[in-house]
Amino acid sequence: MNNETINLYIISDSAGDTALKLAHATMAQFPEAHFYINRRNFVRSEEKLVRILEEVRDNQGIILHTIITPTLNTTLEDFCHENSLFQFNLMSSIINELSVRTGMKPTLELGAQHHLDENYFKRIKAMEFAAKYDDGKDPKGFEKADLVLLGVSRTSKTPLSLYLAQKGIRVANLPLVPQARIPDEIWNVDSKKIVGLTNDPKILNNIRAERMISYGLDAETAYSNMENIQKELDFANDLYEKLNCVVINVAKLSIEETASMILDALGLEDKTFI
Repeated sequence: MNNETINLYIISDSAGDTALKLAHATMAQFPEAHFYINRRNFVRSEEKLVRILEEVRDNQGIILHTIITPTLNTTLEDFCHENSLFQFNLMSSIINELSVRTGMKPTLELGAQHHLDENYFKRIKAMEFAAKYDDGKDPKGFEKADLVLLGVSRTSKTPLSLYLAQKGIRVANLPLVPQARIPDEIWNVDSKKIVGLTNDPKILNNIRAERMISYGLDAETAYSNMENIQKELDFANDLYEKLNCVVINVAKLSIEETASMILDALGLEDKTFI
């Protein structure tokens, strides 16, 4: 196995977020490889681009880029061809194809997707909503929400709320504890807007034990006790049955996978703002 560090250069004449996401997704397929990401954003002059390309050449790097400025694109492609460098343009092929199919010319506007448009403000408001109504802080939020997440501790309620908020969905969540009273507002929410999150007892036990250790406490506490965990899960499942809501076990799911299942189950996909 080659342990040499691979230099990935993310080059963009805008923020470069698109190429960065692809880089991370690609690197995840090679967990034992060593990568170093060199991010070069807002490259809008030929002089600056050439300096970066010379650095790439010296480090024998790989280029992922989203440069749409034609002159800069040509400079980059010519330089890479002359120096046998690998480069991948995430934008040009699809832009050209869409141009052919629509019969329209692209605007080639830099950072067009980052406009402060209506969708942007909806996402901001959704983020504020998620923070305000996290962990059942204010029961009034349940009836205002597009989605209500229920679950025992450590079922990813807050991370999911924030992730979905980035798609413009207003999420309120409530931690479930057997001794606690369920707010009246929950019973007023349409069951089609509620998702009950659950987990496997052993996985919850491990997560909670590790959390206690991180706090400098003993791993075995009432919080991480298997018997108590099972009681919590039984209480939650009984509530989900009464509410007749969608139930998702997050045990082996990432935040992204769980969010996708939620969107699909509740038919919210068309309402997201990606």
